[in-house]
Amino acid sequence: MTQKVTPDMVKELRERTGVGMGKCKEALDQASGDMEKAIEFLRKAGMASAVKKEGRETNEGLIAAGEGREAVALVEVNAETDFVTQNEKFKLFLQELAHEAAESRASTVDALLNRKFHKDPSITWDQHRALVIQSLGENIQVRRLLLLPKTHDTSIGLYSHMGGKIVAVVVLSGGQGQEALARDIAMHVAAEAPEYLRAEQIPHEVRSKEEEIARSQVQGKPEDIANKIVQGKYKAFCDEVCLLGQKYVKDNTLSVSGLLEKESKRLNKQIAIASFYRWKVGG
Repeated sequence: MTQKVTPDMVKELRERTGVGMGKCKEALDQASGDMEKAIEFLRKAGMASAVKKEGRETNEGLIAAGEGREAVALVEVNAETDFVTQNEKFKLFLQELAHEAAESRASTVDALLNRKFHKDPSITWDQHRALVIQSLGENIQVRRLLLLPKTHDTSIGLYSHMGGKIVAVVVLSGGQGQEALARDIAMHVAAEAPEYLRAEQIPHEVRSKEEEIARSQVQGKPEDIANKIVQGKYKAFCDEVCLLGQKYVKDNTLSVSGLLEKESKRLNKQIAIASFYRWKVGG
């Protein structure tokens, strides 16, 4: 007996199998609305065998950057074991997905995964992900996405460390053409892990805590001397956690702020850090 396929049935099959909505609808149509037959159809088609793996924890992964004509994208994809993340199929999936994100300028993971897969428009990227899961035998999840539009007055630099375990991005304002400088600063960000760009961005509660710690170390000293010591200790803390105050890793005679001043003078235009990002797998 043929049963009318409803959106709720498609949704249920999607939840039970992890296969994309379009393929679930096709399976239910072919199975005349019979849920179990539709699941069997998907399993025979090689798509639903990935289902049981969907709930497994994905603690390993890699991050990739994709560059399109109008944007740069960062994508993190996770798997269960480091062994699988080093598989060429996994790396290809990640790199192609990052490129798709940059070219399509998808702003969310869901929007990206719902796009048509470029090598087979009959399936989505999410359905392709299910096929990769089946091929590699592990749960694979797209954890996060960052999209950075290119503009006429910015330069974007990327640096990948530890084979994609850590990726840093720096956006410089002051015009295009400074990608090499942006990449050098991104390398610094990957190595030094700054938490803020400048001291003004440090939350009030963090500042209060640091000053409290510093003041506890100068008890018994005259107030004016104690205040100067506390100010000095807080400045040292700022220089440690703020990108602009850190010593530049490629030339520790300069701070990152000093590097920007030097390059601004050389180029005869103002170069500044508009934003920076440091992604660590699972972070």
